[in-house]
Amino acid sequence: MTPTTRPTRHPAGHPLRRDVPSTAAVLADARDFAAMRRYRTFPFDDHRRYLQQLETLLRTLAAQGVHTTLCLFDPTAFAGYCADHGLDPDDPGSRSRYTAAVACTGASLAYDGTPLDRLLPLLTEEAARRASWDRATTLLARAGHCAECGHDLAHAAFTRATTALQHLLTALGDGTHHLVCTLPDAGDSLRAYLHTTGTPDGAPPQLPESETLVFCTVLAAALAQPATGALVCRTTPTDDPTGTPAGTPAEPAPATVRGWRLRDAWPDPISAAEIFDAYCTDPETDEPIPPEHRVDYAPGLPLPPPPGPHCHP
Repeated sequence: MTPTTRPTRHPAGHPLRRDVPSTAAVLADARDFAAMRRYRTFPFDDHRRYLQQLETLLRTLAAQGVHTTLCLFDPTAFAGYCADHGLDPDDPGSRSRYTAAVACTGASLAYDGTPLDRLLPLLTEEAARRASWDRATTLLARAGHCAECGHDLAHAAFTRATTALQHLLTALGDGTHHLVCTLPDAGDSLRAYLHTTGTPDGAPPQLPESETLVFCTVLAAALAQPATGALVCRTTPTDDPTGTPAGTPAEPAPATVRGWRLRDAWPDPISAAEIFDAYCTDPETDEPIPPEHRVDYAPGLPLPPPPGPHCHP
């Protein structure tokens, strides 16, 4: 999609041009691109050339010193936006208005010169992260209050989630940890990621604030739902204190994968065989697939008991 800017009558070369930010909404998926071709005013007929032209435009704006925000263009959401606001979807002005709205409320990234083929996966991941966060927040808002004591179940679940994460990181200890929390949901699964590194001295790891908030929100929603969610951690050994890499120089120490079920409002460790089966089975065909090279499958680590009944964290 073409960028939209704040209204200005100044020509493109005017000094104020670099003070006026731009927004571009991109059709990252070929199916979304095909869906937009039904509109007469949509001027593109080839997805690859469309992306090339968009990247050229982004580079031109960057060379002019213009800050550009990139977001995703969703044809289905666009059609709904037009219906809600009484707009003609086959009007370029409607696409511009939708782009401006998405930039304010949806996932976005600042264009920094990164090639588009590397930036789009990051943008898609950010959009999925935002969608999971929004859905998890909705699920928590619907949790209501405990019928016995009246306690706010969403607050209790979030407290449990942060407590479980603290216990989990303490149990995992040294190493670089990549955690994935998933919760089955209607039509799709909620998914959140957290990447952190533990140190040999046991000091609390530095956690990215935004990523941690999303992770704990999805984890809280999983702990508050009757459906069984899952928590998986892949740990990669870090260098030892002397600076010598873990394992031998030619063959570094393997990564370790562990898993937990999220049921009864707390992470429940699963066995090494269960995590092996989960990783080495094709989810679509149920056929076995080869295990990853240099990966060990280990049982989930036991955590301390949960902090009391679910309504009394």
